[in-house]
Amino acid sequence: MSKVALITGITGQDGSYLAELLLRKGYEVHGIVRRSSTVNRARIDHLYVDPHEPGAKLFLHYGDLSDGARLVTLLATIRPDEVYNLAAQSHVRVSFDEPENTGNTTGMGAIRLLEAVRLTGVDCRFYQASSSEMFGASPPPQNEDTVLYPRSPYGAAKVYAYWVTRNYREAYGLFAVNGILFNHESPRRGETFVTRKITRAVARIKAGREQVLYLGNLDAVRDWGYAPEYVEGMWRMLQADKPDDYVLGTGTACTVGEFVETAFSHAGLKWQDHVRFDDRYLRPTEVDALIGDATKASVELGWKAQVHAPELARIMVDADIAALEFEGSHWIDTPALPDWT
Repeated sequence: MSKVALITGITGQDGSYLAELLLRKGYEVHGIVRRSSTVNRARIDHLYVDPHEPGAKLFLHYGDLSDGARLVTLLATIRPDEVYNLAAQSHVRVSFDEPENTGNTTGMGAIRLLEAVRLTGVDCRFYQASSSEMFGASPPPQNEDTVLYPRSPYGAAKVYAYWVTRNYREAYGLFAVNGILFNHESPRRGETFVTRKITRAVARIKAGREQVLYLGNLDAVRDWGYAPEYVEGMWRMLQADKPDDYVLGTGTACTVGEFVETAFSHAGLKWQDHVRFDDRYLRPTEVDALIGDATKASVELGWKAQVHAPELARIMVDADIAALEFEGSHWIDTPALPDWT
């Protein structure tokens, strides 16, 4: 029988790539989605098959990390072999505006899911999506032994989730691991995250639809990798002989400004002609530099990043230009609305 996996956050960037990977490996995949009046499943539409069809392998369930009782019901019903907790309020800047919601979802959501695993007694392996933002002000390069020093409500919530995952591993013998992933991007990245904000703006400026891109700190240093490679690392962590925590990163530094320059130049544009500073995008407390040391993952899991920031920027720019061209070629010319004024 094929393995069964449960993914929270399946409609996000990482969740969609992970679902693809697991389906290719023959898994039966279950995903938790929040009930809302609008449907946000574009990233997994191409994977979905009507569950009534023979051979369907992807199943979606309504649920929320704020509802512990529902999580218990889902775990007891699905009885997965592997659980991947990818759901979170994951925008760092937004976490300063919504600290309570971020703590409730990103932090407390993890312990609700872990407690659901414990209460149901389901024999499964548990992956917690930890973050390089937990390192915050600690100097780079950062690895599994680096002191945690978060600089945002998001980073602090991830630290809580990290420690409760370790605690449940030690207290209850759960196969529970933390994947401490440094920034990983793709054409499926949300449009408000800085890399996608940049590449989407490049495409629109190239097409003449926009002229200016407003950004905050161009000097922040990040370690940007390619999301499809990172979900492979997640899976490998749950195939290990024993549970442990692993950093995934490229080990290379790139400033926001360098990413901007690469993205604009790839489209034949000069970034200086279009980029403007806006202090509204600055964080109250900044994280200056995050650079991951993934030596442990390389040695123990055989995982190593292949795509680095310059190639990533080009991949994302090409995808956004292609998406804009597709949108233009499928434009529906609707008649003008009457002038009710």
